[in-house]
Amino acid sequence: MAATVGNQDPEGIARALRGVVRGEVDFSAAARALMTMDASNYRRVPVGVVAPRDADDVEAVLAVCREHGVPVVARGGGTSIAGQATGTGVVMDFTRHMNRIVDIDPDVRTAVIQPGVVLDRLQEAAAPHGLRFGPDPSTHSRCTLGGMIGNNSCGSHSVAYGTTADNVRSLSAVVRQSGGDFRQRTLGRGWQGAPDSLRPLIEGELALLRTGFPDLPRRISGYAADALLPENGVDLARFLCGTEGTLGIVTEATVRLVEAPRARALAVLAYADESAAAEAAAGLLPYGPLTVEGMAADLVREQAGLPKGGAWLFVETGGDTAAQARARAEAIVRAAAGGTTDSLIVDDAAGQRALWHIREDASGTATRMPDGTEAWPGWEDCAVPPARLGPYLRDFRGLLAQHGLRGTPYGHFGDGCIHVRIDFDLLSETGVRRFRHFSEDLADLVVAHGGSLSGEHGDGQARAELLPKMYGPELVDLFGRIKDAWDPDGLLNPGMLVRPARLDENLRFAVLPRGPVDVEFAYPHDGGDFSAAVRRCVGVAKCRTESAPSGGVMCPSFRVTGEEAHSTRGRARLLHEMLAGEVVTDGWQSTEVRDALDLCLSCKGCRTDCPVGVDMATYKAEFLHHHYEGRRRPAAHYSMGWLPRWLRAVQHARVAGAVNAVARVEPLAALGKRLGGIASERKIPRVAAETFSAGWRRELRRRVQAARRGGAARSGGDGPEVVLWPDTFTEHLAPQVGRAAVRVLEAAGLSVLPPPTRVFDDKPDGLAAVARLLPSRRGRVCCGLTYVSTGQLDRARAVLRRTLDLMRPVIDAGLPVVVLEPSCAAALRTDLPELLPDDPRARRLADSVLTFAQALERLAPHWDPPRVDRPAVGQTHCHQHAVLGDADERRLRERAGLEGELSGGCCGLAGNFGFEEGHYDVSVACAEEQLLPAVRAAGEGAVVLADGFSCRTQLEQLAPEGGRPGRHLAEVLAEALGITP
Repeated sequence: MAATVGNQDPEGIARALRGVVRGEVDFSAAARALMTMDASNYRRVPVGVVAPRDADDVEAVLAVCREHGVPVVARGGGTSIAGQATGTGVVMDFTRHMNRIVDIDPDVRTAVIQPGVVLDRLQEAAAPHGLRFGPDPSTHSRCTLGGMIGNNSCGSHSVAYGTTADNVRSLSAVVRQSGGDFRQRTLGRGWQGAPDSLRPLIEGELALLRTGFPDLPRRISGYAADALLPENGVDLARFLCGTEGTLGIVTEATVRLVEAPRARALAVLAYADESAAAEAAAGLLPYGPLTVEGMAADLVREQAGLPKGGAWLFVETGGDTAAQARARAEAIVRAAAGGTTDSLIVDDAAGQRALWHIREDASGTATRMPDGTEAWPGWEDCAVPPARLGPYLRDFRGLLAQHGLRGTPYGHFGDGCIHVRIDFDLLSETGVRRFRHFSEDLADLVVAHGGSLSGEHGDGQARAELLPKMYGPELVDLFGRIKDAWDPDGLLNPGMLVRPARLDENLRFAVLPRGPVDVEFAYPHDGGDFSAAVRRCVGVAKCRTESAPSGGVMCPSFRVTGEEAHSTRGRARLLHEMLAGEVVTDGWQSTEVRDALDLCLSCKGCRTDCPVGVDMATYKAEFLHHHYEGRRRPAAHYSMGWLPRWLRAVQHARVAGAVNAVARVEPLAALGKRLGGIASERKIPRVAAETFSAGWRRELRRRVQAARRGGAARSGGDGPEVVLWPDTFTEHLAPQVGRAAVRVLEAAGLSVLPPPTRVFDDKPDGLAAVARLLPSRRGRVCCGLTYVSTGQLDRARAVLRRTLDLMRPVIDAGLPVVVLEPSCAAALRTDLPELLPDDPRARRLADSVLTFAQALERLAPHWDPPRVDRPAVGQTHCHQHAVLGDADERRLRERAGLEGELSGGCCGLAGNFGFEEGHYDVSVACAEEQLLPAVRAAGEGAVVLADGFSCRTQLEQLAPEGGRPGRHLAEVLAEALGITP
């Protein structure tokens, strides 16, 4: 009888566990909410979460749970897509403590690892020995070896190295003994460690085992009981791979390592369509490729770098030398030439990585149809014999059309294994019925082609109910008897593989509100539905990478803390549960959601780096708005959130000098920081004695007077007019950046104008309008950034409406607006139209925004910047990366002779975040990840570039004494022009 938690006492279970477990025992609402889902369509609410420290803890957990009749689920990275990493009992999280590489033996080519080891960490440890672990799913940067063993994962290199089961030598697992106790045993070849009843059970069904399994390279479904046949060496370790934690809990594994090719080349073969690519894949296998991956054009956001075609095969080759690898790739291109439309061979590492990112991101890209419609897993990885892949795909497409569904197959064409996300409607009863009927029909189709319901990710709940179609009732009954031999109490991951839940039960969408949620942002990419925005997170967990992706940002706080709650996925899960109201019950007043969002830097990295475009910065602002609506806010929301207001007050009162003097008196500064909710470790930035606009007005007056006397009206050129946006940071804290930008833009021939400071009914007419604009101090444009980041959205909306009123003549004239501060430019591009979606001026102003580099490249394309000819280090601003893109900046730096790549990640200051009390340590750790090491390692002549005020401030406050300050690109170019602003 399966274990349940229906009438159990969670507090009593937690007390019992805390009495015997050395690891963390967490039965809080937040911990449970974080573990309700994996990357599948399913949701189960656990009773609690345990992070075991060692095998003894695992034994203790199982003993307590057996006593209380509570099921147990083993969980790694939570990237499973069939529901097997969810459960209603106790979830054991192996990523926190049991994540060590115990040993690597390069002589025998093995590694001993714990189940929580992330695959990329093992690859990094093996690389110095010229070795690697063969299988590599696309989630390799965050999936764990324990999860790979549980699911028998494969990945793109399985045509060369096989499945995880092919690469496991032995397993240490906690299994049930004949007396009922759970003990750790070593399982390899032979019957030692198995239940006493298993051998007679297997030996009594030899005929069935010899005839009941299809011969496939990617047969993952069901229990691989044929591994226990005598002719197969009675391989218990191989058999346990793919059992999804239903028979025992792996605590350590000895795995095989393979020799990594010294050189690689990537042949990308283009075909007219996916069917042509699928037909060709099997014919390339005799050439010994390392991969044969396929995908179609509708999964590619941008086809830059890909040869022309409607579908592609990514065929990787290896060799002892680059020439050998390339020669093998060329041989494959020649062999495929008859059917391809184009081809490309890439043998440099950077180029290969860029192309592989396109393929790996498909798991997220596929969750949205080209028109934005949601698409879901469920039939993610069935496999057929590779030679049958072409006909199968044609029949599959026909079945989709028959059911009125859409999906784009991609995946491991060389193994006949196909991934696909389908636009199931899992929110309505009609849609769920269609999901079920399609699943039943597709299972019949896969079996008709001699295939396996799962070819990589396991059956879980998504496919286990349909296993009788593949194996027949006798073999499925045998699976049940095997389960009972290992787990007679039904304690281990019940509902998976054997006696499964129905495939249309426990759907994670069922608990979400059906009506619209009252929100402030427009969520234009989600139909205005906040629930749909939260549903974007499908759990592929790219945000959980332990080291920053090359050039990427997401998710800096997770990389510092390692906590699921501080990942983009974790925060999305908590928002999901907030909307569901079952575990997180306080709605917008939830402290669980508030605490998880507290360490979100609002860096916006997830907006671009997340394959499905989760925008946690916007969700955070939305939540904070509702959470504090009508309530007292944290002090930092008033001090930092109202920063534009305070700085304007300092300007109008002409007390900048006094403010700076007070900030240098430590007791007074400490008091001010305490009252303002600012971290005591932070220094208060110096306020400029004269604002940028004041100095600019003075200069413009001088020019007007000169024009009246018949002199030169301006020092700028007669080129296009642009309006230079005086953002709060440039205006009050770094006016030298604005002055430098004016000089450079004018040197490029542009006519630079200030924005209006009072409302006009007519349009500005170049410098003639400037004189009318100068005397007024009635209004200042503002992007509302500080109000948005602190969730003061009513105030942000009011500020933005005033800004639109002021900017109306600029908008009507269609003038470009140059914004020097990347975070302010990003706010105008995204937050403005999403907070004021009904005001057409908002979209027009957003579309007019240009960065400094974009203005020079697009409006002065023939201008040659001065040559700096020095190496450059620094960091691309996170908002620049996420919203604006940095291609123009890269080209401008290259033309100016500023050599070198800027680092990714986030500086950690992130506007108000790094100044807020309680955030200092995380802020510093973020800076130490990439930015500070890059600056320290730079040579004496290097230029430190930092276009964001936050980035420059972080460098100033954390760099060692005598360190070089960060500078805006405009400052560097102005200096090279011989102009001292």
